[in-house]
Parts: sequence; structure tokens; C-alpha cells
Amino acid sequence: MTDTPRPHSTERERAPEPTGGSGGASRRTVIAALGGATLSAAALGLTSGQAASAAARNDAAPARQAADCVLTPEQTEGPYYLDLETVRKNITEGKSGVPLTLRVKVIDTATCSALPGTAVDIWHCDALGVYSGYVAGGSTPDTTFLRGVQLTDAGGVAEFTTIYPGWYVGRALHIHVKTHVGGTVANGEYQGGHVSHTGQLYFPETYNSRVAALAPYRNNTATRTLNARDGIYRNGGSSTLLTLTQVGSDLGKGVTGTVVLGIDPDAVP
Repeated sequence: MTDTPRPHSTERERAPEPTGGSGGASRRTVIAALGGATLSAAALGLTSGQAASAAARNDAAPARQAADCVLTPEQTEGPYYLDLETVRKNITEGKSGVPLTLRVKVIDTATCSALPGTAVDIWHCDALGVYSGYVAGGSTPDTTFLRGVQLTDAGGVAEFTTIYPGWYVGRALHIHVKTHVGGTVANGEYQGGHVSHTGQLYFPETYNSRVAALAPYRNNTATRTLNARDGIYRNGGSSTLLTLTQVGSDLGKGVTGTVVLGIDPDAVP
């Protein structure tokens, strides 16, 4: 038997239903409007010194704050999820590929605040398009590579050490992600709580093309699907396109990928 994923046509991956909705857009509009408004010190009941201090704090706020406070579109879980919930930072298990440091920041869209203690659960295929735990379409518990959970730190960031994923028939390069809220860690596993977001992360095509020319990716014989031709990506995928930074002059030495997920921690998709 060969350990290869099924084609997209049999993945049962449904078209995603973005959850940003009118509520997310309204919050963004209100925040942007407040950020750009100029109110008199008298109207706010401030002294001139207080007004100057408030203006300085507003100017120092991150430019992306308002944009980040929008719900990230939900996307399908897909057929390769395993409920392992193993808490670990390095998920490579010796798999070869371009090193990827993945940094996922989780934001509460209701408050625009970082969400510490949120479990970020990721899984993806290896350079040749193979998922751990699956052989000829069936689930097996004997392999667990490229799967893991990390809890966000005080700044709402979870960091993983992994590799740049490969690809398989019908799908663009991607990483699956879930966030879990309200659980605890025991014996190295995340337990309890509930899923508050299910989605996928994507990679810029300029990097995908360069990575595809490197070993071991160049041994992947499946036709690579571009983001623009992936039906799942077209339904909200641009919201979770990773920002990549090359570690050095040699791409093979690795990249760092960052993304912000705006979630409702009380939601149960």
C-alpha cells in the first residue's frame, strides 16, 4: 500500500462559510472611524496635557490593529484530522523539507485583545503530500508527524517548528488549523474545552514555486494546484495567507511564517 492522500474530489472538503459576517465588518468600520476621528479636548473632558497624551498613545497603536479585529473566515476541516491533541512545539519527527517557524497570533475580535492560553492545533502533509496517520485512505495511529498543539503565550502567539508543506491532487499548499478554548493540559495532551475556529493557512505562490524546485519537493509527482485555482482558497483563503520571511540568502535554510487569526472564543463552529 502507498501512503498517499485521496484526490480532492473525494476529500469531502466543503466550500467554507465565512463567519466574518456583518458583525465583523461593523466592528472594523467603527474601530477605523474612531481611530481617525478628532474630538476636542473639551468634548472629552480632558486637559490639554491629557489630550496630547491620548493622541500620542493613539499614534503609537499598531497600524494593523483595526484590520486584525475581524473574524477570520471558517474553512473546512477536511478528512485528515486526528484527535491526538499532543502538546509540542517541534512537530517534524525527522521529516525533511524547508524548515518553517510558524507563528500564529490569536485575537479576540470582540475586544481586539490577544488571547493567551488558547490552544492552536495544526496538521499538514509532508513534502510529498502524505499525511501522518493515514494509509490508503484509512486512519492508523502509528504515525503522528506534522501534527501538534501549542498554547498561545501572553501576547496571544503560538509558535511551531515544522517544515514547509508539500501538495497533493486538487489542493493548494496549506496547513490546517483549529483553535480550542477552555481546556487544560494533562500528560502532554490538551483536554476538554471546545473548538472556537476551524480554518486553513496558505502560502504565497512566489515562495511555493521556489520551494517546489528544491529537494525533496521536486520528487513530488502530483500536479501542483495554484491558490487561485483552489476552490477552498477562493472562499476566504486570502485572509490567512502567511507573511513569510526568509531566514537567510539560502531558501533551503528556512522561513518564518506569521498570521493573525481573529476569533470569537465563545463560538462553537
